[in-house]
Amino acid sequence: MAAIAWRKSSRSTNNGGACVELGSAWGAVVVRDSKDPDGPKLLVARRAFAALLSDLKR
Repeated sequence: MAAIAWRKSSRSTNNGGACVELGSAWGAVVVRDSKDPDGPKLLVARRAFAALLSDLKR
C-alpha cells in the first residue's frame, strides 16, 4: 500500500481533529486515519463506497 496516493478529506482540519484520508487501490477505495498512517486501513468496493456516500448525503 506504499504506492497509494492519499487525499485528506476536505472536512479535515490541521488542529488535530478527526482526519480521514482516502486512496485508490485494486479497484477499491482505501480509508485510513491520517493521524495513524501505518495503522489499519479499510478497503471498500467502489460501488459500496458510492452507495455509502449517497446514503450519507440524504
